[in-house]
Amino acid sequence: MTWFEHRASIIKPHVRIAHVTDSHLFASRDGEYFNVNTSEHFARVLRRLADENVDLVIFGGDLSQDHSKESYQLFAKLVDESCLSCPVFWVPGNHDDIEQLYAISGDQIKPTKCIELEEYQLLLVNSKGPTPAGWVEANHLAQLQEAIVAFHGSALLFCHHHPIPIQGYLDKHILENGTQLLNICVDSEKVSALVHGHVHNDYFLSYRGLPIYATPATSIQFSRHSATWQQQNFGPAYRLIDVRGQSMATWVKWA
Repeated sequence: MTWFEHRASIIKPHVRIAHVTDSHLFASRDGEYFNVNTSEHFARVLRRLADENVDLVIFGGDLSQDHSKESYQLFAKLVDESCLSCPVFWVPGNHDDIEQLYAISGDQIKPTKCIELEEYQLLLVNSKGPTPAGWVEANHLAQLQEAIVAFHGSALLFCHHHPIPIQGYLDKHILENGTQLLNICVDSEKVSALVHGHVHNDYFLSYRGLPIYATPATSIQFSRHSATWQQQNFGPAYRLIDVRGQSMATWVKWA
């Protein structure tokens, strides 16, 4: 079975996507990450998304901070308790246990990694490597390239790690073969953008003309362009992506 084998479809003229990332949950609802109650922040984003009329949510990785089974169960419970009715898809982050992510997948939380729209396909890439830095395996890159070429329209890619430097502390945990991934995207002439998490702030960069968007975390933000690890509590954030036919627009909102 390949990573992109199972597909979902949302066929309508206007599709609204939410990208939510880096929740860093604990086994307990009281767990705090740098003095931030991460479950409360995540629940606040879910409440906002329920009012945004989104058609799907893509969770961008780093679900758990304490690596506990209970933190994954809390994620599923918070989604279930929310008024959010659309499907939730995921990519793994460097903190995540992929088996635990599959364990909470079923009804509303989906393991599917390819979502087809009218003119776009959303491809959810596994950038989890053997270290906190990212790595996309060669066979996974081949599967991705095949999926991009096979679809009649454009692709929008999601992964956890940032593929090019942000000139900040988290560059020590960059996607180490990010340029290889990006060259596949650009050379195909069929990828519109790449969206990622991991860096806990809002960034816009480009590579050979390909837009690269970083979504701020639902938990806490890391100071931009800082060589040291500095945390800032600006509240939880998320990214909205509107797809209408062959056009795409995106922006960040704070909950």
